[in-house]
This record gives sequence, C-alpha cells and structure tokens, in this order.
Amino acid sequence: MVRRNIFQPPPPPEEPAAPASESTQRFPNTGAMSGIRSTLKDLSTNAVREIVPEMIDDDGPKDRLRISDEDVAQLAESIRAHGQQVPIMVRPIADRPGYYRIVYGRRRLHALRLLGRPAKALVRSLSDHEAILAQGQENAERLDPSFIEKALFAAELADVGYESSVIQDALAIDKAMLSRMNKVARTIPPGVIQLVGSAHGIGRRRWEELADVTRHHGLDLIALAEQADVAAIEKSDDRFARLSTAAIAATRPERAAPAPSAAQQLTLEDGTVVCELIDTARGLTLKLQKSAAPAFADWLRDNANDALRKLHDEWQATQASQTSATNKGAR
Repeated sequence: MVRRNIFQPPPPPEEPAAPASESTQRFPNTGAMSGIRSTLKDLSTNAVREIVPEMIDDDGPKDRLRISDEDVAQLAESIRAHGQQVPIMVRPIADRPGYYRIVYGRRRLHALRLLGRPAKALVRSLSDHEAILAQGQENAERLDPSFIEKALFAAELADVGYESSVIQDALAIDKAMLSRMNKVARTIPPGVIQLVGSAHGIGRRRWEELADVTRHHGLDLIALAEQADVAAIEKSDDRFARLSTAAIAATRPERAAPAPSAAQQLTLEDGTVVCELIDTARGLTLKLQKSAAPAFADWLRDNANDALRKLHDEWQATQASQTSATNKGAR
C-alpha cells in the first residue's frame, strides 16, 4: 500500500468521464446542481487557504538564527511584485478556535505582515511530532541551513522534550551527528552564536574545534568576543574567524617577560656618574654617556682593548690567589 504524504494537499478526486448525452441531460451544468458540483470541487481542491497573519502564532522551535529586517523587506517587495508563490504551513491551535500556529514559512509570514496581506497557507492537523518533521523536511529542501543553525534547532527541540529519534528524523541525521551538534550547541554560549550568525561558510569541523578549545581551556567566549570586537565585523563567516583566532590566542602560554635589567652606576670620587654597567641574562653591557665625560669616552674607545686585558689579568691573579688559599686550608 502506498502511503500518502501528510504534508502535501490531497489530489482532487478523479471525475468520471461523461458517458453520454443522457447524463448531460439528467445532470445539467446549470441551476442548483451546477452550484453543488462547484462547491464539492472547491472543498476537495482548495487546500490552500488565505488567513490573516494576526491569526497565526509564530512561536515554537526556530530553524533560523535570525530573520533580519532587510531580508523581510526584500521578500516583501518580491511578494508585492509577484505575489506569494509558495504557501506557508500552519496547524490549528486546539484551545483557540480560528487561530493557527506556524509549522514553516516564518520569513514569508513576517513579509506578509509587513504588507498587510493575508497569508496563503496549507492547514494541516498535525501532531507535534509531525509538525517538526514537516518543518525539518521543508528546511532541508528550501533553506539550506548552516551547521550551527541545525545544531541550535536540534538543541531547542531536545529542550522542549522531543526524543532523539524524532530530532534525527526531522534533520535527516544520524545519532553520531546529533551528538556532535549537541556538543557544539551546549558548549558555545547561545549569545555568542547569535552574535556570530549563521556562518554558512563555516562547517562542522571548525565549530567543533572552537567548542573543544572552549571546553578544554575553560574560555569565556563572551568576554573574548567583546575584547576582539567581533560585533564590528560585517560578515558572519569573518566574525567566526575573528572569534576563533582570539580563542586560539588565549590558549597560548604567555611568553615570560624579560627579567628587569640590573644597572650599576659607575661614579668618580666626586660622585660624577661616568657610565652604567647593565647586567642581563644575555650579557654585560657598559654604557657610557659621552656628555658626562667626553674626553674619557674618547680615551676608552682607543684603549679599551688594553684596559680590558689588564682587568682580565687582575681577575686571573685574584682567582689564582683564592685557589692557593683554598688548597692551604684543605691541608
């Protein structure tokens, strides 16, 4: 037995071919019988109704990160010029007769509200399970949602109580992919995801890497996003790239600051500072200010080699004397 797709309107009933002119004479296309025929045909084929947008609630799990005013305005202009080409889907609200809840088509609904036009809608009496399946199916065929949009949608469905099997069916994913989506959606703060946006060019792997870095190092992504001024970036993919770069940089160990230089001032008997001896981890530097003793600076330049040799000889003599004293004490 072939199953009927519950998300599509039923096909009109096949009308039997008129067998003969006698049928035409018995059931003429005029008068009351013609009106009854027309009414029955309308009931069977008019699956799309016109409903004022104010009678349609658009709450429930969202399949888009955001619906921008610019997107709505562009779609409204298209509908103004060409009409609503694709109906939305709604389902009746049981405890509010005459009111409906959106299944899919939120952006179209917002555009029609902006235009003040009634919405062409498929009305289906669907269970919560069937509504989510319909929404997921329509998204896959029309929206091409990004990985992070799917991940947030899956997390929202789980939060309101849908079973994993239902979520997998709605998004056409397996258990492993659902687990990966949950890891990302539960690790990265929703406010950060909203700030980054849909990021259609950023796939699962890069979102997972950001989630792993965040979890392993206990990063505060909200603070990092503010420090990196992510909100100032125009494109969603670029906002993700800046946040990711900031997160990676925050995990690198800071380079040890160089130890402060130990400077020793060398003075004459009268207290005049002739030069500074700067001791660092890399070497010993003698810094002589020419302005303090220009003549001495010139002499030291010309006699530095001899002066340094004398100092070295004096050091060696000191070392030899200390060694001799040490040996005598050991006896």
